[in-house]
Amino acid sequence: MEILILFFCLIFIDYALFIGLLIYGSAKVKSFDSSPKTAQTSFSIVVPFRNEAANLSDLLASFAALDYPKELFEIIFVDDASEDESVRLINTWRMEYTAFHVTILDNVRITNAPKKDAITRAVSISKKDWIVTTDADCSVPTQWLLTLDNCIQLQKPGMIAGAVKLRKDPGWLSHFQQMDILSLQGATLGSFGLNEAFMCNGANLAYHRRLFSELDGFNGNTTIASGDDVFLLQKAIAHDPERVFYLKTKAAIVQTKPLKSWKAVFLQHVRWASKSGAYQSDFSKGLAIVVFLANCCLLALVALAITAQISWLLLLVFTLLKFTVDWILMWQTNRLLDMKMSSVLISSIIYPFFSVAVALFSLNGSYSWKGRRFTSLRSK
Repeated sequence: MEILILFFCLIFIDYALFIGLLIYGSAKVKSFDSSPKTAQTSFSIVVPFRNEAANLSDLLASFAALDYPKELFEIIFVDDASEDESVRLINTWRMEYTAFHVTILDNVRITNAPKKDAITRAVSISKKDWIVTTDADCSVPTQWLLTLDNCIQLQKPGMIAGAVKLRKDPGWLSHFQQMDILSLQGATLGSFGLNEAFMCNGANLAYHRRLFSELDGFNGNTTIASGDDVFLLQKAIAHDPERVFYLKTKAAIVQTKPLKSWKAVFLQHVRWASKSGAYQSDFSKGLAIVVFLANCCLLALVALAITAQISWLLLLVFTLLKFTVDWILMWQTNRLLDMKMSSVLISSIIYPFFSVAVALFSLNGSYSWKGRRFTSLRSK
């Protein structure tokens, strides 16, 4: 038992060190203060979608409110075989807002990755210099493109990763997802500050069309259905890390909606887990292993405490250590995202059970998403 407890100590110390590094990295990322400039950059906003009729109204309303010269951006929707009213809604909106340059394309499936196919198709017909991707269940801020433009003029990047927050809906499921996205955004922000960037969010990602061509798009990652954002980021980092910029500002935060069922949240995480084996940096691989082991150890400690093989005090010490570093990272990230943190304690209790279940389920080698079944990287 002493050896087992020593193992637990080592795992939780490693966990605290990794999260501590992310906290340090997060603090190193400087806030971007945009200064008023004449808009210069042209953008193609790309929105892949499938059966999003219930969500598109918010996105379309936010597009209508964009404060940016209409001649400098276009909107390209790519329909991935929707079976609902999504296309009709977009067409109705397009007829109302005739000043906008809107294109609706049918996706052409050529790989195992429909979203990557959709983005590649949009890029091939885009007429602007920069590609900006977002999701159909999101809404974008009024100053979104203007802030991106200011960043491009001042920083001269080739790729810009932006923050994503969750809409504040009532209920435990929504609160759990808020804590979850806080931790993910904290890891993103921290990794950029450490110059170890390994993840971003395609709901708020921009890159020069020329860079997409230089990176050969998604070539090399099309066997994995998810990860259009992460894999492109990793290729950009390997190509020229100095041209990849994290846009830390409230003016460019994209908001997304929480999923409405635990099953949907679970399958979403299984989909994300399917790409973790393709992470390239040693830091990201080490972080993923340590996070998984820490959650497993916490569950093992609970079982040992229940069976009276260890004291409840020891369980409390390990739990408090993990909770403390997690809370600091989320609190620091929330200074940017400004989300509700009232459920952080209950979410911290649920999360180890949830994450271990996701990891074990992902070993199955396949998952379902939006009515389709995909094979994960682990089954290859």
